[in-house]
Amino acid sequence: MTSGPAHPINPLVADVGSPPIPEAQAWTRRYDGSYGPLINLSQAVPGNAPHAELLGRMAAIAGAAAGSQYGPINGDAPLREAYAAELSRVYEGRIEPEDTAVTAGCNMAFFAAMMLLAHRNEAVLLPTPWYFNHQMTLDMLGIEPRPLPCRAESGFVPRIEDAEALIDEKVRAIVLVTPNNPTGAVYPAHVIDSFAQLCARRGLYLVIDETYRDFLPQEMNRAHGLFTREDWRDTVIQLYSFSKSYAIPGHRTGAITADAKLIEQIAKILDCIQICPPRTAQGALPWAIDGLRDWREGNRAEINRRAQVFQDALAPLPEWKIESVGAYFAYVRHPFSGAKAQQVAEKLATERGVLCLPGSYFGPGQEGHLRVAIANVGADVLSGLTERFRGLSL
Repeated sequence: MTSGPAHPINPLVADVGSPPIPEAQAWTRRYDGSYGPLINLSQAVPGNAPHAELLGRMAAIAGAAAGSQYGPINGDAPLREAYAAELSRVYEGRIEPEDTAVTAGCNMAFFAAMMLLAHRNEAVLLPTPWYFNHQMTLDMLGIEPRPLPCRAESGFVPRIEDAEALIDEKVRAIVLVTPNNPTGAVYPAHVIDSFAQLCARRGLYLVIDETYRDFLPQEMNRAHGLFTREDWRDTVIQLYSFSKSYAIPGHRTGAITADAKLIEQIAKILDCIQICPPRTAQGALPWAIDGLRDWREGNRAEINRRAQVFQDALAPLPEWKIESVGAYFAYVRHPFSGAKAQQVAEKLATERGVLCLPGSYFGPGQEGHLRVAIANVGADVLSGLTERFRGLSL
């Protein structure tokens, strides 16, 4: 008996590759432990536990009946109020609670923003190397992810002139990610401001993903001055993740900041894909925004220290060139000319027990690079990477 043809599914989904991190994690099953315990530097995961009091508050909320009920589509009012006040303080601008929406993680914030701004056969400029979930989202929505090149010689910071040349009648928005995933590059404030001016001039939205904004270099208090402008609501949509800053990625809590009228439209999308964001973290975060300020600063200092430790670990191996480092990530050029990045990453994982991601996961033209999530492990582990990288051959 023969079966008939499989029922077709949406080709926009079928044509998107599977999530890449599980593929990379599968390589580690072939590691024999000869260099010591596996060091997982693939998926960006906070390398420290949440604050004990935050955990206690979330446990109490999770154990209460009220925390199990539906909440508002755009998030609980106390969190939106506290978050808007924090944004206004940090950026020295005027952000109202109505200008914010809480989402089930920053990936959902990005999905909702893209669904709002563009439709099938339109385009969004996406800096390359790009975060693969951004590219996957656009592909599944039928929106062209148009590569905005970011080059090593310019510190992986996008250039206005490159963006100008890519804008046509199909483009609806420009995405910036700072500190960047995957490169770790921190975009200068004047560059971000120039992109906002470009978007205002060309009638586009600037979507700025600041998932890692709480891990800026110590000398930087904020990434940009966009919110000091009276007209920011005409152009700017900001995305954020509480997950990394408070070490609670499993609780899926992110945010969108935009003009209140745009938030009203985003609510239609959020009602269909989340109904309401998870309640447990929302109940504790209004306290944490003020109460854990010093704790977050300590984490920022530690992540910046780990970046330096990683640089020191690879310093004796100049053939491995760190071309960018910042926040959670380092972007490293491997020494094997002409080799596929996946071949190099797989070899590191299976023979040396170091799992990082190949540059090919992050868009076209990235075969010479590996992404290393330096925040995942302590400085003591990072300092031992020298011998694991030394003498690797293909």
